Amino acid sequence: MAFRATPGRTPSGPDPGIPSAGFPSPQAPGVEEQDEEEDEEAAEIHLCVLWSSGSLGIAYYDTSDSTIHFMPDAPDHDSLKLLQRVLDEINPQSVVTSAKQDETMTRFLGKLASQEHREPQRPEIILLPSVDFGPEISKQRLLSGNYSFIPESMTATEKVLFLSSIIPFDCVLTVRALGGLLKFLNRRRVGVELEDYNVSVPILGFKKFVLTHLVSIDQDTYSVLQIFKSEAHPSVYKVASGLKEGLSLFGILNRCRCKWGQKLLRLWFTRPTQELRELNSRLDVIQFFLMPQNLDTAQMMHRLLSHIKNVPLILKRMKLSHTKVSDWQVLYKTVYSALGLRDACRSLPQSIQLFQDIAQEFSDDLHHIANLIGKVVDFEESLAENRFTVLPNIDPEIDAKKRRLMGLPSFLTEVAQKELENLDARIPSCSVIYIPLIGFLLSIPRLPFMVEASDFEIEGLDFMFLSEDKLHYRSTRTKELDALLGDLHCEIRDQETLLMYQLQCQVLARASVLTRVLDLASRLDVLLALASAARDYGYSRPHYSPRIHGVRIKNGRHPLMELCARTFVPNSTDCAGDQGRVKVITGPNSSGKSIYLKQVGLITFMALVGSFVPAEEAEIGVIDAIFTRIHSCESVSLGLSTFMIDLNQVAKAVNNATERSLVLIDEFGKGTNSADGLALLAAVLRHWLALGSSCPHIFVATNFLSLVQLQLLPQAPLVQYLTMETCEDGDDLVFFYQLCPGVASASYASYTATQAGLPEQLIARGKEVSDLIRSGKPIQPVNEPLRRKQMENCQALVDKFLKLDLEDPALDLGTFMSQEVLPAATSIL
Repeated sequence: MAFRATPGRTPSGPDPGIPSAGFPSPQAPGVEEQDEEEDEEAAEIHLCVLWSSGSLGIAYYDTSDSTIHFMPDAPDHDSLKLLQRVLDEINPQSVVTSAKQDETMTRFLGKLASQEHREPQRPEIILLPSVDFGPEISKQRLLSGNYSFIPESMTATEKVLFLSSIIPFDCVLTVRALGGLLKFLNRRRVGVELEDYNVSVPILGFKKFVLTHLVSIDQDTYSVLQIFKSEAHPSVYKVASGLKEGLSLFGILNRCRCKWGQKLLRLWFTRPTQELRELNSRLDVIQFFLMPQNLDTAQMMHRLLSHIKNVPLILKRMKLSHTKVSDWQVLYKTVYSALGLRDACRSLPQSIQLFQDIAQEFSDDLHHIANLIGKVVDFEESLAENRFTVLPNIDPEIDAKKRRLMGLPSFLTEVAQKELENLDARIPSCSVIYIPLIGFLLSIPRLPFMVEASDFEIEGLDFMFLSEDKLHYRSTRTKELDALLGDLHCEIRDQETLLMYQLQCQVLARASVLTRVLDLASRLDVLLALASAARDYGYSRPHYSPRIHGVRIKNGRHPLMELCARTFVPNSTDCAGDQGRVKVITGPNSSGKSIYLKQVGLITFMALVGSFVPAEEAEIGVIDAIFTRIHSCESVSLGLSTFMIDLNQVAKAVNNATERSLVLIDEFGKGTNSADGLALLAAVLRHWLALGSSCPHIFVATNFLSLVQLQLLPQAPLVQYLTMETCEDGDDLVFFYQLCPGVASASYASYTATQAGLPEQLIARGKEVSDLIRSGKPIQPVNEPLRRKQMENCQALVDKFLKLDLEDPALDLGTFMSQEVLPAATSIL
């Protein structure tokens, strides 16, 4: 930035092209803001875990919101299933633990480190000395931490009491895990690697997370049910950024307006719950927004939610003093949108907990933050200058300096005119300029006789530098200006930076309310998105019954297939009692068996995340897990055959399913010999049937009709046979896609083969061989007359050799071979 005044021999005004000729006028805070995308930083998660005496202590740090999450001491089996569930859910970049561990944890970590196929990557295993996890040193590390969410006015005793209300200091393993995590963060300097060493890792809060009452669902189930489905991004400019969501349940329900709403919806999908109070609270909000009279309110809230931005990232930048102009704009709009949500929720029924929480917890601190930003920050000037600037009447000293700065062009014109009077007559013009950090300089054009450096010397002036054919000097007057005015620009900038720091401190002192705004706003965003999807797709509210196990569904629909098919036939489901816990579904290929299985799984899953479901009615009992064997997720990196992958999926269900579990099995046993596959399927089902009332709720779709024909399953009330209804119309097969009691008479594979375009002669031969196998008759080779002719020729050739008299002196073997043997052999071939 430079101010310039350039008079000629006749005094003239300032150069109209000078950027300092005019400053934009102060602007009100409600000005239209420039749309800017939020900077997305790659999130990292660092997890610390301790295992002792059958209990786990877990804590992890998420760089996306600079928050530490912890799980109170929780019991776990020796197989560490709970720890595996946490790892699968959060995918940490590193796992920190004590170097002093028992054999169970050592084996687990060794297995974790050897999983080369783990997605997205194997975590780094970091072992710290056991002394870093001492209970007392960990507690002191927690209490002495520098946390921006704790007001500086608190005394040491108040700080201890405040932290005690957040962190369960009675959970020894959790405290030790938190202490070890803090030690690791400070040693690795996560997120502040390039900062001064006195800058600590930003921690904006502590949050508790629990995995109790969760429904167990493995990654195979998420994949086969298409709950999530990632696809390569079609834009060539975004290939490097990764994947986008394809046709999936998450894709059709994700109508969230803010990034944190999308993140929360994904979290709910990875944590389906049995907590009926939580599920009903979600459904209450969805049902409220589905009422026609509340449509305008829902749309208004959706608009406000689109302005809720990445507050944790802004607070993190404030903590590190890296705040940008766009951050103030985003925070200002976020706070005012939050106030709009609060005002709207205060007029809504307070019997709904979410509305009550928003109305109460969006406190007047938000008004304070908004007023501070609106009265201090000059958004228009900040955008123009690309730095933080303040509005007039905030600091009289800054205002005075800015007025002097704005009056410099005309003043410098007068100074330049006086300087020109004392210069050589050959110099046509001069200007006085101001350069921050350098000061005021006299600038004159380079004349033709000024060739050598010695030619630049002018009596009474100190030569400074040559730039763009302009010579710059210090004169007595410019030195007086430096002493009189000083470095105005830098002084203003320093004072505004100080005000920005004070404003940052005010905001950080109220960080807790901003964090709570994000939590409640993202929850509202998710429920509005689910309500919008329920309205458009005609979903209904499920009901929960803790007295039953299993599900009852009336006229259920597949949420994805109904969007892709021109017509969709709904089907009902009843597996809520002890009758028919094992449902064996047969039917022709392409009759809809697999779609029905997935439909049952998806409707159950949607109910367990608190969403309306695609059915007329749905009653959901107590479900603790969903297991599937529907699709083989093959991968070269696994080093397993397709059948072995199928066996692993079934083994997982056999070993873990309880009477409260839902098991979906489609075409198990087809990857090996038919007899062996049939035997394995029958053995698995008989194993479950032997459990009696403890048998899981099982849906099995199969084309092994021998399972029924050979009566491989016992005749018991637990078994129910269902089929997909079809009708033969001449050579055509009509699918009704309707589930009904019974057993299919055939798989109609030949009809499916015709639809696939196989040649008719191949299909005819296939039907012939199939009929022979079913009737127990031998399978005759193709083209029997040709085979008989070949046998006759072979017999004739043998007879000729037997009649041959080798002792006959007249025998000519050459003639015999050429005339008798070769023609016969040719006819055989």
